[in-house]
Amino acid sequence: MSRRSLLRAFGAGAAGATLAGCGVPAAYVRPADRAGRDFSATDHTLRFANWPLYIDTDDEDESKRPTLDTFTERTGISVRYTEEINDNDEFFGKISPALMNHQQTGRDLIVISDWMAARFVRLGWVQEMDRTEQPNVAKYLDPQLRSPAFDQGRTHSVPWQSGITGIAYNRKKLGREIKHTSDLWAADLRGKVTLLSGLDESFALLMQGNGVDITRWTRDDFYTTCDQVEKLVKGKHIRRFTGNDYIKDLSTGDVLACQAYSGDVIQLQADNPEIEFVVPEEGAELWAESLMIPNLARHKRNAEKLIDYYYEPEVAAELATWVNYVCPVPAAREVLASAKDEETAALAEDPLIFPDDAMRRRLAIARDITSEERTEFAKKWNSIVGL
Repeated sequence: MSRRSLLRAFGAGAAGATLAGCGVPAAYVRPADRAGRDFSATDHTLRFANWPLYIDTDDEDESKRPTLDTFTERTGISVRYTEEINDNDEFFGKISPALMNHQQTGRDLIVISDWMAARFVRLGWVQEMDRTEQPNVAKYLDPQLRSPAFDQGRTHSVPWQSGITGIAYNRKKLGREIKHTSDLWAADLRGKVTLLSGLDESFALLMQGNGVDITRWTRDDFYTTCDQVEKLVKGKHIRRFTGNDYIKDLSTGDVLACQAYSGDVIQLQADNPEIEFVVPEEGAELWAESLMIPNLARHKRNAEKLIDYYYEPEVAAELATWVNYVCPVPAAREVLASAKDEETAALAEDPLIFPDDAMRRRLAIARDITSEERTEFAKKWNSIVGL
């Protein structure tokens, strides 16, 4: 299951429409009602919910997580770590009853994709963090990720990892380079292209291919993209829409080019160096999955300490060597570059982990789909995709 999971038809429409349909949602929690009693000073524990395979593990014992173990040794705070988030909407459904009813979720720290994080911020379901307790975040957070539209100044969220939605292709089998999103529509790729099925995962790159500034895209831009994709579907140019299963299609050669996530391609390249990832010249989407502290968390201060710990460049570097997504701590690059192990040091030069300036100029964070837009847009997109 992809960490950048596809939108479910229910989650895209019903959950957003029910809870965030207009103005101030019925489930909105006022700032004064978000904080609970913090037991951090006397209870040195923390409950952290994350996605599967999204943290470093010990080579000999996969149940051990070295960075978490070091944090506990250093601070005395034990972390109950669970890999319980398999889908943004599924997790939303799991904890939303507690949050909308002003109850504890049983979790102090969660990681969700930024398009879903936008919903949590809009609903008032997460707490503002105390940056005086997080000097590393203030110092080392990637400037390009500091102020998304949904959370100006990143007061309620901190990126756990980041990534790029671009194009992956098999250069050897295709026999040429791909430089533009429009290259996907070449006649010889008919039936050999896949797109991501999730609305939030797919639309930005396609708009960028049409020259749209995704930081301020419009309703007309969205429907222009839908019309384009609909014609490609009817013409059988697009083989299918996928979640993370595009990896298998690309590996077997059933697909020659597809929308893809940067972190997945790094792992694919280890087995097949002919697979390439490209940020099109028109641009690609930069996204993040972020740490957030739910309302009424019992160990807010402990959670803030853990977040800041992962923003130490040495710790961020250790995590980056395992997850292979875009590291939100650029200073970790120097740590990896100085590593004695050649394979580890090579990661410092990988632009899919540490984008260079040329690549960064082509990356943009898409403006969020508003609560008013979501039901309408999801219905249209899902009718094309077949969800």
